[in-house]
Amino acid sequence: MGYEAIETASRDEISALQLERLKWSLAHIYANNAAYRAKCEAAHVHPDDCSTLSALAKFPFTQQADLRAAYPFGFFSVPEDQLARIHASSGTTGQPTVVGYTKDDIKTWSTVVARSIYAAGGRPGMKVHVAYGYGLFTGGLGAHYGAEALGCAVIPMSGGQTAKQVQLIGDFKPDIIMVTPSYMLALLDGFQAAGIDPQACSLSTGIFGAEPWTEAMRREIERAFQMNAVDIYGLSEVMGPGVAQECVEAKDGLTIWEDHFYPEVIDPETGEALPDGEEGELVFTSLTKQAMPIIRYRTRDLTRLLPGTSRSMRRIEKITGRSDDMLIIRGVNVFPSQIEEQILACKSLAPHYEIEISRTGRMDDVKICVECRPDADGSDDAKWLAYQIKTVVGISSRIDVKPAGGIARSVGKAVRVKDLRKPV
Repeated sequence: MGYEAIETASRDEISALQLERLKWSLAHIYANNAAYRAKCEAAHVHPDDCSTLSALAKFPFTQQADLRAAYPFGFFSVPEDQLARIHASSGTTGQPTVVGYTKDDIKTWSTVVARSIYAAGGRPGMKVHVAYGYGLFTGGLGAHYGAEALGCAVIPMSGGQTAKQVQLIGDFKPDIIMVTPSYMLALLDGFQAAGIDPQACSLSTGIFGAEPWTEAMRREIERAFQMNAVDIYGLSEVMGPGVAQECVEAKDGLTIWEDHFYPEVIDPETGEALPDGEEGELVFTSLTKQAMPIIRYRTRDLTRLLPGTSRSMRRIEKITGRSDDMLIIRGVNVFPSQIEEQILACKSLAPHYEIEISRTGRMDDVKICVECRPDADGSDDAKWLAYQIKTVVGISSRIDVKPAGGIARSVGKAVRVKDLRKPV
């Protein structure tokens, strides 16, 4: 049973609705977005060419560079006086990407986040502690509006002020927390520093997103808090949080809300569409967005499309890597999540780390900074960690063990990698 009837509709019903909405979305962006219309004309395709869902593969991709080139509002498909909200990325790697929403878009967004919270185990009347950042970042307000739409009471804490977060969780007794998984680990440190047993707190569900996290991190959080830890997926270019959600009864990947977002998986090198079940780069097309519909957006996230289980809509595997955060170290393809898995297997090491890559001459040097848990030494596990990373990941590394609290904590998305290499 889902939040809405469409969640358990038949595949034929879902596909028919997708095609109807896809035709509308293509016509809307073609008529109102000159930048994407030019891409279609260059590819010799027109919205009338999309008579089946598979025909979408004929249409050009949208990439982040397209949105940055159109800064600030050149990728919008409605007049500015129809906008109800504007969000933007942080712009840490270049020009920010700006996204807009009409009132109907905000309602749609609220609905898919409400669905997500429901799928995670949330119900009307519960209290939701939102520790995602508020502001131009879509996380805080996206979670906030969705929780309210479900009928929950929202505690709009935002990020930071860890000691105060711990206090308010104790005082306000929320049922659910929505936050990045890395900051949840910082909150765990806060509970321990305050001498409070995290298992005694009121939280029964954590909805974690905005960054890749591993099964080992899930186990760490669930053990520490005696809660259900589930994944939420989204990105501002497609909508924000709430594009897909892990269902608490299965925890077997994220159900895509396919009535609003059409997924594809492609070969990241060739751009060719891959069949369900094969790993590749996730691509999304919005089906109902008005202010900024997006066609075949390359997310850079690596995953597989899988059949539905808890819902009839398809799932994606939990995302633990991206095609653009893959590191090439001495010719080996490495994802930070692979190293994280090994760190979390070390009982004496805390789940906080930094990977620093430098270059001496033509050789890459890797230093992995980890920290001990309180009252632990960590030296033996450091030796084991270096061995495991060499054996499992395939690279040699130097392990730098710091005392408890020695790794800087993130209040949002964790910055795990410092790549100090310069081109030879």
